[in-house]
Amino acid sequence: MEVTEREKWALITGAGRGIGAAIARRFAAEGVNLILHYFRSEQEIRKVEKDCREHGVQVYLIQANLTKVNGAEGLVESCPISPDILVFNAGLSHYGLIQEITPVQWEELMNIHVRTPFFLAQKALPKMIQRKWGRIVTISSIWGVTGASFEVLYSTAKGALVAFTKALAKEVAPSGITVNSVAPGLIETDMVLSAFSPEDLEGITADIPASRMGKPEEVAALVSFLTKEEAGYINGQVISLNGAWYT
Repeated sequence: MEVTEREKWALITGAGRGIGAAIARRFAAEGVNLILHYFRSEQEIRKVEKDCREHGVQVYLIQANLTKVNGAEGLVESCPISPDILVFNAGLSHYGLIQEITPVQWEELMNIHVRTPFFLAQKALPKMIQRKWGRIVTISSIWGVTGASFEVLYSTAKGALVAFTKALAKEVAPSGITVNSVAPGLIETDMVLSAFSPEDLEGITADIPASRMGKPEEVAALVSFLTKEEAGYINGQVISLNGAWYT
């Protein structure tokens, strides 16, 4: 059974701010009903919810700590409906030498970036397979493709997400399901702005041929396209928005 635009439900993790919020607003404008996950950003998610409801779509909010081992399971149990679209956007950054990384930090980043997508997809796939339609989009990072010094843990987690995307795409493609990854470069989000000084950002931007940071809305536009019918033959791909920074 083909799912129509108005019938679609999307689950977006980390929807309170930045890229996740932009994706939520884009989907709402296109008539997609939403299950929006957040953890601490309650004030921000309420604003996103209000903006999305103005488009006439249904919106459910779910709070869950995805850095914990049972975070994904708690999120699944709270979902009011099995989604047609999964967007794994929730993430946690880490800067520092590999020698400084603790087992707790390892577990937190692997849980939110790798364990959560794996087990949420596992729970959502039976309904997608039954419907012969589904869209899964992982939000990786350019560092998941090229790696970055002082971000070995983050690069490791995002690289695992890329491998997960490629492998799962091959497994579920016969069921009409696509799995793709978006690997943004430097995007103007709170996470980036709080991690670097204005001088650092100016220096980084100078190395980007486009001479600017990307916008969350630009990432959202690509994610939206990957969930469309006309993107049905794009599968198992990693697409990077980075202003020709890395080609």
